[in-house]
Amino acid sequence: MKEVAGDPRPIEIGPRLADQLELRGISRRGFIQFALGLTAAMGLPFGMSDQVLAAIEETQGRPAVIWLHFQECTGCTESLLRATHPTVESLILDLISLDYSETLLAAAGHQAEQALADSIARNKGRFILVVEGSVPMRDGGIYCKIARKTPQQLLHEIAPHAAAVIAIGSCASWGGVQSAAPNPTEAVGIPEALAREGITRADGAALPVITLPGCPASPYNLLSTVLYYLTLQKLPELDAKGRPLFAYGRLIHDNCERRPHFDAGRFAEQFGDAGHRQGWCLYKLGCKGPETHANCPAIEFGDVGGNTWPVGIGHPCFGCAEQGVGFHKALHEQSEVESVTPPAFFPGVFAEHAGGASLAGAAVAGAIGGGALVYAVGAGQKLKSEEAAKSNTATTESESESESS
Repeated sequence: MKEVAGDPRPIEIGPRLADQLELRGISRRGFIQFALGLTAAMGLPFGMSDQVLAAIEETQGRPAVIWLHFQECTGCTESLLRATHPTVESLILDLISLDYSETLLAAAGHQAEQALADSIARNKGRFILVVEGSVPMRDGGIYCKIARKTPQQLLHEIAPHAAAVIAIGSCASWGGVQSAAPNPTEAVGIPEALAREGITRADGAALPVITLPGCPASPYNLLSTVLYYLTLQKLPELDAKGRPLFAYGRLIHDNCERRPHFDAGRFAEQFGDAGHRQGWCLYKLGCKGPETHANCPAIEFGDVGGNTWPVGIGHPCFGCAEQGVGFHKALHEQSEVESVTPPAFFPGVFAEHAGGASLAGAAVAGAIGGGALVYAVGAGQKLKSEEAAKSNTATTESESESESS
């Protein structure tokens, strides 16, 4: 894993979480299973599960977290609070010190703002700033205010003192639904807002920003990111968009349980048809899985049983985690497949053709012989060109004979 320049010094965490598990009704076995699952989700070797457990159990001070809300629906917070196996809200509230969250604070008004100021002063350079929601750039951000301050003002005051920033959800990652056309508030994600405002750490170093897109974002991606940082004392390896590779390194299409149907050319043509009822691929219904990077098929969503994610229950992926896809492409619009885009129609598997080879027959033969759909389409196009050339030749010869006579 790559080191990120300017990573903050190690943070001590505590008190011992293990001492509180029994009080929370969580068995030691369940806790270990939870840690093993997160180790796998983070893409760490199996042998590092002990280090993950140690990071949670053996430390002596909890890292402070300040959670800001800008333009959003609070869905990411609600999703986090409903996570289970075991109750992640209990674990994460014991694992960290959530000093400020407009949704969860018992205090209000001046007391809430004082809690924010006290946490910043007490934890300068060491707290994690979590931001949920986009930043309206139009007219200086006046379309979103908290305690009479715009998001820009709050970011200038708070972000330079953070150890790292986590933009949770698509709104905070790249603008989300607010950035869809016509985007009246000129909504942007946190990385762009920080860049346009010129916000860095207080010492002038670059401010690490991790994006966790999704609408809402998976609570386990947030928890895994925090535990990764606590275990290895560095940020996880990120892609060009600031997303952790362990969660966003592969396309949904790669891990989808319907992928075999895609490869075999079995597609649901409309909702409720025979293919749809049999669990065939939803590509033709507008599934955006072939162009969306996320781990939804691997970790599913909602913790209410198997196949509990959109594609699992028969609805096409909306692409909510991918910038330029979710909230920008129509639901019925077919996605751009990174490898091969299938044609609109496939020949019947047992179709019989009288006479010579047809275009469809040539496509089937090419697919079987070459093992690739691209070759099949190319063979069909070649055959079509040859037929056109023969037709032109025959026409020319006929005209020549007519002129001779």
